[in-house]
Amino acid sequence: MTEGERGKEGLWALLKRGEKYFGGIIVRERYKTVKAEATAEIVEKKSRFIANVKRVSTEQDAIDFYELIKKKFWDARHNVYAYYIGGDIPVQKFSDEGEPTGTAGMPILETIKRQGLEDVVVVVTRYFGGILLGTGGLIRAYSKSAGEGIKLAGVVERIWATKVNIKIDYALLGKIQSIAISEGWQIIDSVYSDLIDIYMAVPVEQVKLLRKKIAELTAGTLEITEADHDYYITEEI
Repeated sequence: MTEGERGKEGLWALLKRGEKYFGGIIVRERYKTVKAEATAEIVEKKSRFIANVKRVSTEQDAIDFYELIKKKFWDARHNVYAYYIGGDIPVQKFSDEGEPTGTAGMPILETIKRQGLEDVVVVVTRYFGGILLGTGGLIRAYSKSAGEGIKLAGVVERIWATKVNIKIDYALLGKIQSIAISEGWQIIDSVYSDLIDIYMAVPVEQVKLLRKKIAELTAGTLEITEADHDYYITEEI
């Protein structure tokens, strides 16, 4: 197999995984992650488990967050972490941070992956309460703590979308808004002057549908301009 063939094979594997070759780069058309940064605490046999959860974009972001939490809880016996960064080359890492091997970091990572989340770091701080939990107890406690943190952070789906601009007169505003609501497209902004500039986020694969609906509504008289692309649409799950 030539190098070019290997490259094509790798690209095909990525596309089959739900990613898209767009503008010369690989993007995830949609993926699940956490909505916001959050902190949750549980107590197991007098030991406090404090989970801090955050959405991150890079491995360095995850490491920086871990260092921040470790500094904040400097007096804790353990600051255990795990993260999973998605993309064309996914990165995952965990550490037990002094807990028995396999009882802390791995359960946190498995909690992240079991929910299908990407671009997430979870740091669980443990203040020892004087009672040993045993292997099974530690696994359950770290898993539960991570799960509670993720639950509090909330789960969303981020969707790769095109930002489009449509100039309309005031008479069409209600109809355009109705189309956006029925299709689940987000109106990002509206600028009012003699005409209305509507800025809308539409999933990349649905831009043709948008153009078709607008053409049907206006007999093809409106111009639609495509701007940049980003994860504009975030839907709560």
